[in-house]
Amino acid sequence: MVNQPKKRVLLATALVSAMASAFAQEATSSVTEPATVVVLGSRTQAKTALDTAVPVGLISAKDLQSAGSLELGKVLQDLDPSFNFTTTFISDGTDIIRPATLRGLGPDQLLVLVNGKRRHQQALVNVQQTIGRGSAGTDINAIPLSAIQSIEVLRDGAAAQYGSDAIAGVINIVLKKGVTDTQLSASAGTTSEGDGDTYTGSAHKGFALGADGGYMNLSVEGRRRNETNRAGLDTARVNPPRVTQRIGDSLAKDGYLWLNAGLPVGGGELYAFGGASKRTGDSSGFFRTAGDARNVPAIYPNGFLPNIITTVKDASLGVGFKHDLAGDWSVDLSVNHGRSELGFHERNSINVSYYYENGSSPLEADTGKLKFDQTTLNLDFKGSVDFMGGPLYIGTGFEWRQDNYQIVAGDPVSYQYGRTNNPAIIIRDQSGGIAASGIQGFPGYTPGTEVDEGRHNTAYYVDLERKFGDTMSLGGALRHERYSDFGNTTIGKLSFRYDPSRTVGVRASASTGFRAPGVQQKFYSSVSTNLNAAGVLTETLTARENSAVTRAFGIAPLQEETSKSASIGMILRPTNNFSVTADLYRTNIDDRIVFSSNIAPESGACATAAACPIKAILDPLRVGQAQFFTNAIDTSTTGFDLVAQHTTRGQGSTLVLSGQLGFNRTKVKDRHSQSSVLSGAQLFDDTQVTLIEKGQPRQHHVVAADYTVGQWNATARANYFGEVEGQGFTPGFIQTWDAKWIVDLTGRYNFTKKLSLSAGINNLFDTYPTKWDPVKAAPFPQLGFTHCWETCPFGINGRSMYVKADYAF
Repeated sequence: MVNQPKKRVLLATALVSAMASAFAQEATSSVTEPATVVVLGSRTQAKTALDTAVPVGLISAKDLQSAGSLELGKVLQDLDPSFNFTTTFISDGTDIIRPATLRGLGPDQLLVLVNGKRRHQQALVNVQQTIGRGSAGTDINAIPLSAIQSIEVLRDGAAAQYGSDAIAGVINIVLKKGVTDTQLSASAGTTSEGDGDTYTGSAHKGFALGADGGYMNLSVEGRRRNETNRAGLDTARVNPPRVTQRIGDSLAKDGYLWLNAGLPVGGGELYAFGGASKRTGDSSGFFRTAGDARNVPAIYPNGFLPNIITTVKDASLGVGFKHDLAGDWSVDLSVNHGRSELGFHERNSINVSYYYENGSSPLEADTGKLKFDQTTLNLDFKGSVDFMGGPLYIGTGFEWRQDNYQIVAGDPVSYQYGRTNNPAIIIRDQSGGIAASGIQGFPGYTPGTEVDEGRHNTAYYVDLERKFGDTMSLGGALRHERYSDFGNTTIGKLSFRYDPSRTVGVRASASTGFRAPGVQQKFYSSVSTNLNAAGVLTETLTARENSAVTRAFGIAPLQEETSKSASIGMILRPTNNFSVTADLYRTNIDDRIVFSSNIAPESGACATAAACPIKAILDPLRVGQAQFFTNAIDTSTTGFDLVAQHTTRGQGSTLVLSGQLGFNRTKVKDRHSQSSVLSGAQLFDDTQVTLIEKGQPRQHHVVAADYTVGQWNATARANYFGEVEGQGFTPGFIQTWDAKWIVDLTGRYNFTKKLSLSAGINNLFDTYPTKWDPVKAAPFPQLGFTHCWETCPFGINGRSMYVKADYAF
């Protein structure tokens, strides 16, 4: 019997074949589509997207314009089914820096480039129960849409070409360039519930520099998004029932300033690009009831909802010089520096131990900062030599990179137990128990968790490509990297392309890869003081590598993840205006770095230390429970991508029909442990396996129709998100959120070539995720949780509408 995924693949293939037959009958052979040139995936020659040896998708300026979302992450998710940008809430910093993934892998297994240069990662480590738990990826929303010309998505393992983090693939964001009119844009939108009002304004201008073709592009953008709240009544904690939680998008205010410039100098070009952004988020934690021991009724007689304010500051600047050399060789020397900072501030809160110590406590505090910065130096050469009667294209070069990570402690009130911070002094709360320490909601980073550490690495690479006649090309890449903290690695890649005719092509690739542990994973730690089961104040510790806790458990310092990837695909171009690509791939990752499950001491009486080995380790260290990063699992990801596009041109009209079908499945093959005390299943329990395997949709499809006639343009796009599962908050019960279709409509009228007005509806049919099971998922539905939490592929806002005006002068 054919299983369901195979049935879907066969059905999709049959549908596309039928489309091909129908479209071929109506196609006009004289119509030729303009070339879509991409540079990603090959360091040698620019190619059209259909001529590459590995799958590369191109998102054009028109695609970006037709998308209804205003943030880059959501736009990519709407347009490319291999990309996932899950919605998060009540997840601390992850509410404002949401995880971005490719092909169902982790955020830090996706490399992001800007103008072909490596972009720095985020300072935030995702330690909450969300997609990407334990990772620090790239803050994709730090780049404004107004600065982007196009986006290239390489869906293939490419670490041998671009270095660490490219296991899942690469996204290259190409900035606007040249001399342009002043382009102004403004939009406003809201949800059908009347909340989430969003206002955006942007301006872009391309100035001439000198008289020899120099340019400088500036983009400025601002956005305000009001919060949405889909929380239900809290029937478990308050009487009469009322809404006590904030569940939805947080209030966000974003500002951006970006540039892209080039100036001819000495026969070459001096270039610079980068930008700065500041984004603030206003979200909340868990509600504390009036009688909760973490509350002070004299201050909050009805309980309180801690308010978390996050501020993200991101900046980058790349400068370089490129010059043509003898023959067709060229050189490119560049330096790129980027930094990410995330600051936490807690409001509407209290330090209970402070209050019951002497009757007062601040109600807000800074709770600390996370900082990451990266400097990358590249020297790249590109050209060709004659080899076996034809040109052998060569890309080769050197890279040096420095990564640094810093944790800054919060205000003392944010983490202390009383003003003396002495656990030997007994402070009682309203219930007569030991008073909780630190500010409520998001406790501050302590001086003991402060760190300012870094590492550097060097890399050498060579990338070769040789075309044999008009039908076949072979490519190969080799890369050697050496890190200052854990050693060196050498990886490689082979690629193949064969076109027996203009209408049929075959491509394949095989590669090895790696991902170095992030400095965020190596140096992040946090500590909070809580009561254990015996009512004793103990530390809950996120321990960095080589700490007393990890050494006691026998957890070795982090090593690189290693991968093996392979893909095979076919390209069909039965007519000039119709194309189909199909690619099957597999990526195996060994020693994948994960954030461990919570390691807690054994419960019950312990006759001997040997009977309770975890307790015997934690108690002498005064640690109640611990978590840490470790190379603990091996995974295998298998997938299939099918992409079809057909264009019909008539008298003054153009209709583009497209379909992208994405199938993906990740399996945890093995859980292993370096510890003699902890098993692999203890280090990475079943709840985390479910999150890795089923937290992201195994099917994501995008079908669209774009029609232009005269001054009108209309786009209809439907995204299919397959079912997802989670049990992070309901251990033992796996909650399933069913597959859903989300339909978006956009209409645009061009009054002139420089003035247009757009209007759109996102989520036309007001579709929501499946509701929590009211019995098996208790108590979350009773606390006001309605639809989803740890994994929400398309969010819980429902229908939204917007209008947008664009003007150039």
